[in-house]
Amino acid sequence: MQGPRILVMDGNVAKLRARQREMLGYDSGEGYRRILNRIDPAITADIVLPADADISLPAGVSLADYDGATMTGSALNIYDGGPAIERQVSLAQAVFAAGVPFFGSCWGLQVGVTAAGGRVHRNPLGREFGFARRIELTDAGRAHGLYAGKPPVFEAPTVHLDSIAVLPPGAVALAHNDVSLQAAAFVCQRGTFWGVQYHPEYDPIDIGAVAERYGMRLVDEHFFEDETALHDFAAEMKRLQTNPRDPVLNWKYGLGPGVTDEAMRLRELSNWLKAQVTPRIRQRN
Repeated sequence: MQGPRILVMDGNVAKLRARQREMLGYDSGEGYRRILNRIDPAITADIVLPADADISLPAGVSLADYDGATMTGSALNIYDGGPAIERQVSLAQAVFAAGVPFFGSCWGLQVGVTAAGGRVHRNPLGREFGFARRIELTDAGRAHGLYAGKPPVFEAPTVHLDSIAVLPPGAVALAHNDVSLQAAAFVCQRGTFWGVQYHPEYDPIDIGAVAERYGMRLVDEHFFEDETALHDFAAEMKRLQTNPRDPVLNWKYGLGPGVTDEAMRLRELSNWLKAQVTPRIRQRN
């Protein structure tokens, strides 16, 4: 059986992608492709850049030819509107219409929800940054394929200021914590959508890079005492990248296997590939 063909929709604009490449050597779309290939090296992942009006698929390939579609995080705020956002919502609706299984991380969840008729707002509780704490599965989440093999309470890499205010009709909340709804699933048109508010695709080094990119904003929002503490955090994320089971850092940041065990951290994506993408491949073949 041929390996999965996945469409990766990068939610960021060119300026931010360039900054990500400067800091990490890859941008959000390329990083997502790296993680998909880490889960399954047979995956072919094509990246499109809808924020920059670059939605060019390879020659002879249509949306319906994909076995799955994913959308990355983004520094955009969906309620700001404008072409960069409207193109992404329209693309999500086209994915639904094509019947392609859709997975969204953070911004991807927000775009998917908006495209299906839900609503996103600026979270009145403020930003969630670093690691989302005490994400708890709902009863529906404990029974859902997205969370097969996942503990009922876990931590996950995260950075978001916005959250889901209203889910689309028929959507099911799968996980939450004290800050926001953390996961949902629904059917829209011919397609299925599984989405999470956090970033299972983020390595610790990605979180450290976000901290350095946001800089003093995170100090002003009281995540760090000062700029030195922020840079110390970024350095510790590099250390955690080298040794995810570092006992000092695991204790300091309250991290369990949801972060320290890579297979567990990526479980939502691997479950989606197994439960949603693989059956589509078999059906198409």
